[in-house]
Amino acid sequence: MSCPQAEWLDGYFDGELDAARAAEFEAHLPGCAECAAALARHQALRAAIGAAGLYAKAPASLRARVGAGLSAGPAAASGRGWAWRAAGLAAVAAMILIGVSRLSSVRRDEAEHVAAAQVLDAHLRSLQPSHLTDVASTDQHTVKPWFDGKLDFAPPVTDLAADGFPLLGGRLDVIGGRSVAGLVYGRRKHVISLFVWPGDTSAGGSFASGSARGYQWVSWSHGGMRFWAISDVAAADLEELARLLRR
Repeated sequence: MSCPQAEWLDGYFDGELDAARAAEFEAHLPGCAECAAALARHQALRAAIGAAGLYAKAPASLRARVGAGLSAGPAAASGRGWAWRAAGLAAVAAMILIGVSRLSSVRRDEAEHVAAAQVLDAHLRSLQPSHLTDVASTDQHTVKPWFDGKLDFAPPVTDLAADGFPLLGGRLDVIGGRSVAGLVYGRRKHVISLFVWPGDTSAGGSFASGSARGYQWVSWSHGGMRFWAISDVAAADLEELARLLRR
């Protein structure tokens, strides 16, 4: 983060700042979108972790074995000590693995939530007058080369007019601090924004969908690229667009 007061964020979030500095940071937040957004992400992650149930209760069989070992006399317990200790350690290890897995899932969900919010903001910006396209064309051979030299990757551009999704043009946009390709498709009288950037190829064909503030979105990975499509069309329309682009 570029804000010099961002170094106070973790201390403020954990309640470790002194009263004067905490008050100063609170006064700083309304004027700093970067710090406010980071604090919101921290709060969302804490809420998600609390709601995800990361604490697992020990199995009844383990509690019974531990209780039996504690209630037995020293002589009786000594023979079984290593057995129930090993069982206890195994159970603890299993619970740690479960917790790590759930925490990873929560973090992925939070990252997806943040990305969806950024994609929605970019789509809404594009709906302002004269912001929809930087290059207006229904010809994919005009739109695709327009991105040459403007991005560090070559986005795939496909005209799907024959399938009910005519290409309307393209534009440069910014998602998560990086430049991305913004492609514009039509669907009846609606506009669909399709954002494309290089993605993690290990994600495979992972597909996700959701809605925010009355807009539907879908995201997927394909051919080393990450795709996010968003619009006020029906969810089925976006899923059909995704299917066509992945074929």
